[in-house]
Amino acid sequence: SLSEKIDVSKLQTTKTSQCRPKPAMDNTLPFGKFFTDHMLEIEWDSEKGFGVPTISPHHNLSLDPAIPALHYAVQCFEGMKAYKDSAGNIRLFRPDLNMRRFNDSCTRLSLPAFDGADMLECLKALLRLDRDWVPDRDGFSLYLRPTCIATSHTLGVQPPTRALLYAIACPVGPYFANGFAPIRVLAESAYCRAWPGGTGANKVGSNYALGLLPQRLASAQGYSQVLWLSGEDEAVTEVGAMNIFFLWKTPDGVVELITAPLDGIILPGVTRASILELARAWGEFRVTERRYTMAEVAAAAA
Repeated sequence: SLSEKIDVSKLQTTKTSQCRPKPAMDNTLPFGKFFTDHMLEIEWDSEKGFGVPTISPHHNLSLDPAIPALHYAVQCFEGMKAYKDSAGNIRLFRPDLNMRRFNDSCTRLSLPAFDGADMLECLKALLRLDRDWVPDRDGFSLYLRPTCIATSHTLGVQPPTRALLYAIACPVGPYFANGFAPIRVLAESAYCRAWPGGTGANKVGSNYALGLLPQRLASAQGYSQVLWLSGEDEAVTEVGAMNIFFLWKTPDGVVELITAPLDGIILPGVTRASILELARAWGEFRVTERRYTMAEVAAAAA
């Protein structure tokens, strides 16, 4: 679908009168619990397009109980991070790729496609206002969660005529409790995260909801994450919260970095793309994107 413009020149900002308390920026900082002072909102309807972008104090949303986001999971989101460099400037890591992926997710769910550059300018305005929330510690960042939800007032299963594009933000540290130490993952074949023709390549809430039970079962066995396998041959796809690579020696002795291809089942990670581009530029080992199986991983580890 064609992307629609967001008029950034009309952006309206209402600053908070009472700043929220900031958490300690250390290893006790939980993921996604402490939110910044402000949030971004842009309403859309099928006749008028996107309305005036607004930045206002972080608040609860008022929603009709019939909205498709609640009944049919017509909602998607992005995950991106802002950092402070050594000079105190705020940096975003390849945010254009996040905007592209966000648009792909919206399009897949019949939510409105937006101009990525416009949305990025709105997010930058939010960051400038909440810049004091961006940590300057190594391994810490401000996590941005742009989201789109269908808000039509109807129970009919049909493309939404109203939607809300919004963004909230929270400071984060290492994702796992053990910091940047290695984690244990459980290879999962009984449950399935994604399938051909589905939404595995999109960042939609329903992808994560169906992973909660397998994740809970894996946690009870002492594992940090689930490694999703696909098909009877147990092809390696991705881990619950990230893409996965293996560096191994092939049966003919070639050092190879391998990861699953973008075949519609896995999420096109920004870090994934960056690792592939850098590794290919180095030319130190073979870099491969193809379907590979747990049997191959076991053989390489033997």
